[in-house]
Amino acid sequence: MADLGEAARSTVEGARQQFQEQIDFLRRKLNLPSETWRDIQRAAHDRAFVVAGATKADLLHDLRKAVEKAVEGESIADFRKRFSEAVAKHGWTGWTGEGSKAGEAWRTRVIYQTNLMTSYAAGRRAQLLDPDLVKRRPFWRYVHNDSVTHPRPHHKRWGDMRLTLRHDHPFWDTHFPPNGWGCKCRVVAVAAPGEGDATTPPDGWDETDPATSSPVGIDEGWNYAPGARADDDLRSFVQDKLIEYPPAISTALSRDVNRYINAEQLVPDFVREVLQDRQRSDPLWLGFVERPDWIAEVTGADTRGYTLLLPAEAPRHVQSSHGFDGAGQRPATPEDFAQVEAVFNDPDQMRAGATSRHGNATLVATKAINGEVFRAVWEVLQGRRNRSLSLTSLVIKTSK
Repeated sequence: MADLGEAARSTVEGARQQFQEQIDFLRRKLNLPSETWRDIQRAAHDRAFVVAGATKADLLHDLRKAVEKAVEGESIADFRKRFSEAVAKHGWTGWTGEGSKAGEAWRTRVIYQTNLMTSYAAGRRAQLLDPDLVKRRPFWRYVHNDSVTHPRPHHKRWGDMRLTLRHDHPFWDTHFPPNGWGCKCRVVAVAAPGEGDATTPPDGWDETDPATSSPVGIDEGWNYAPGARADDDLRSFVQDKLIEYPPAISTALSRDVNRYINAEQLVPDFVREVLQDRQRSDPLWLGFVERPDWIAEVTGADTRGYTLLLPAEAPRHVQSSHGFDGAGQRPATPEDFAQVEAVFNDPDQMRAGATSRHGNATLVATKAINGEVFRAVWEVLQGRRNRSLSLTSLVIKTSK
């Protein structure tokens, strides 16, 4: 990798100098309705796009577009115009900051700066971890932005001591900036610590502040490295209690859902239980449709915001119908079902299947995993109360 360009060296205030890793990070997020900013915690922001209080899918879609344009280079004035248009279009009322010029200016600045800072940091981190750069510059230095009017004492101390640690030091897991609302600190890569650089964090750096549940000097909810978990699925964040359930997930599952959906159980455990208890009928939530554009190309169906479900009857069908066939096919284990979300959202191939017995479109997704080919069939459920893709079959064969 060549030396980092000026775009990567710029601060968040230079958002017009965007770079691809920053844009890619934001584009990979999934829109997630939320009622308060605490619904989504820490690293879950790597995968979820949220605006506190925005629960309608169409409103979130337009707010997301405004943020994307900002990350691509538009000014805060442009963002405020798009924000106002989205609020008026969807009749959003009661949002924090509404009702006064000062309040609206503050709220739009928070949304604008927070998304720019975190996407910049995530993109920057991806660049810093480029293997070629790590070989040449394996150390990271904390740089405080001295232009801020009210510097945070801890942030300033880390910058003043020129804290320089290896890129894999645990300090960066929780202290990679930004480390709070409006924080403009950053990290630079260096070949080795320089003369006078601190090479160990100050004593107590990892102690928890009881007021924030974060390390001392870091705002509540900011003790994570943006982008470090950008490849994780949303279910893992639910299980790690980084996404509250409910209301955020239950709202996102469907505005019309009136039935129970299991969102927290591990997939293999769920499969074992439904195979043992054949009276059980509740489905397991696996995640969201991440590439609705692919599905639209294959079936013409609009599946934006749809969920992926594992119905209780699917493992039973697979167990009874798809065992050894003498041609390389083997029975699916409970652990195999943990792969089906990845088979769907990151397939090697996706095509339309035969119409289901209910008259619904189906999709067939295949993916090679550890020398075998997983083929999963999904039924597209477009009902008002069941906007999802439901697994109907799973076949596993050796790829040889």
